Amino acid sequence: MWKLLLAFVVFAALAVYMLSKGGDIDMSGEKHGIDSHAPAASETASAPAATPAASEPVAAPAASAASQ
Repeated sequence: MWKLLLAFVVFAALAVYMLSKGGDIDMSGEKHGIDSHAPAASETASAPAATPAASEPVAAPAASAASQ
């Protein structure tokens, strides 16, 4: 039992050490403000538009459906 407790303490200390050395780690939860990581409007405007063929729904051929 004492080995489990020792392993937990060592693992917790290692996790805290790694998080403190990790740099800019935000543990405050979900944000709903201006400083989110969403791309700016100028970045999304320069993205290529989807091709028309990719946006059209795919229909099943009528001949194969009628023969079954």
